[in-house]
Amino acid sequence: MLLVRQHFPSHVVQDIPAEVRRQLSGAGFAARLQPGAKVAIGVGSRGITNLATIVRAVVDFWKSQGMRPFLFPAMGSHGAATAEGQADVLAHYGIIEETMGCPVLSSLEVVKLGTTPEGIQTHMDRHAFESDGVMLVGRVKWHTDFAGKIESGLYKMMAIGLGKFAGAQHYHTYGYNLGLEAVIRSIGREVLKSGKILGGLAILEDAYHNTGQLTAVRVEEMEQREEELLALVKSWAGRIPVDLDILIMDEIGKNVSGAGMDTKVINRSILGEYNPWPATARIRRIFVRDLSDLSYGNGVGIGMADVITDRLLAKIDWKPTQINSLTASTPSAIRTPIHFPTDRECLERIAPTVGKFSIGDVTLGWIRNTMEVGIMGLSENLLPEIRKNPQIEILGPARELEFDAKGNLVEMVAAELAAHAH
Repeated sequence: MLLVRQHFPSHVVQDIPAEVRRQLSGAGFAARLQPGAKVAIGVGSRGITNLATIVRAVVDFWKSQGMRPFLFPAMGSHGAATAEGQADVLAHYGIIEETMGCPVLSSLEVVKLGTTPEGIQTHMDRHAFESDGVMLVGRVKWHTDFAGKIESGLYKMMAIGLGKFAGAQHYHTYGYNLGLEAVIRSIGREVLKSGKILGGLAILEDAYHNTGQLTAVRVEEMEQREEELLALVKSWAGRIPVDLDILIMDEIGKNVSGAGMDTKVINRSILGEYNPWPATARIRRIFVRDLSDLSYGNGVGIGMADVITDRLLAKIDWKPTQINSLTASTPSAIRTPIHFPTDRECLERIAPTVGKFSIGDVTLGWIRNTMEVGIMGLSENLLPEIRKNPQIEILGPARELEFDAKGNLVEMVAAELAAHAH
C-alpha cells in the first residue's frame, strides 16, 4: 500500500466569531425585531466542524442586539426521536446552556402551519413557533439520497428539521413518491408563509472539512442563495481519485454523514445500487471495519457495505438505527451485510468476488471515513493511475498490508492522519 495525500483547494475562515458578526450584521436580521424579542436558533445534528464556536457566536450576536435568544434542535428523527435524545446530540457537540450562554429547549411538540399544494400538512417546533423569530444554523452540502439544485442545507432544515419527528416521517413518505427535493421546496415555501423565519447562517466546508465560508442568507432570497451555495460547495468536494476493486473504510457513523457514509464519495446509493453517480470513481466492493463512537450506536449505512466486521455489528444500537432508517423510508440502509470476526477474514473472503484470479491484481483503497479522503492508502498496482494525477502526492515507499496477532489491520491511514493533525 502507498500512503498518498490529495491536494484540494483549501478555504479557511480565520476568525469565526468575527465573520459571524460581520455576516449577521450585514444581513440586517436584527432590524426585523423589537429589542427584547425571543429568537429561536435552530441547530442540526451533523458532525459540523467548529459547530459550537459558530453557534455561540450567533447567540452572542443576538444578545448584542438586545434580544433573548434560545437554541432548539432542528432535527427530524435523530436522537432516537426523543426530546432528551436530541438535546443529548447537541450536548455531544458542546452545545449546552452553560457553554452557549442561553437556554436549550428540546421538545417534539409541533404546531400545524398549513398545507402545500400537494396536500402535505406542514409543522413547526412549538418553541420556535411561539418565539418572535426563527433563525437556522446549518451546513449546506450535497444530500446522500438524491441529486438536485437544493439538497441538504437551510431549506431542508426548515422543512424537515423544524417539523421534528412528526414532520420528518410524513415528509419522507411524500418524498418517496414526489422526490425529496420537490417536497423540501414545497414544505419550505409553506413554512416561509408563517412569517416566523428570519433567515439563516449557511456553513460551507471545504474538502478538508475546514469551515470554508459563512454566509448569512436573508429569508427573501433563501431558495436562490441555497442553490448558488450548493453549486459552490460541490465544486470544493473531495473525491476518491481512482476506480477501486475494494474500498477499506475504518468507520461509518451519523457524525460522518446522514447516511453513515457519503454515497457520493463511495458511489453507492442508499437503496444499494452500485455506482449510480457517473462522475464518481467506480467501487466494486466496500469493507467497513467499525462504527464511530460519535454515532452513539446508530448503524445507518451498514446496508451499503458488502462486508463488515463482527465488532461493528456488536456496536449497533438497533432502536435509534431502526427509527432513523424507517422514518427516512430507507430500510435498505440497515440491512446486515456479510460479516466476519477479523479484518483479514473480511478481506480474504471478499477479494475473490471482484472478478480477478490473482490477489496481486485486486486494487485497494483505504480511507478513515468518507469525510476524510485527503490522506488515504492506495495499492501499489494503482501506480500508473496515481502518476497521471497531479493532485496526488505519494508520501513514502510502499508498505505491506499488515495484520496484528488478532488478524486485524495495523493502522496506517488513521495513524498518518493523527500525525498530520499534530
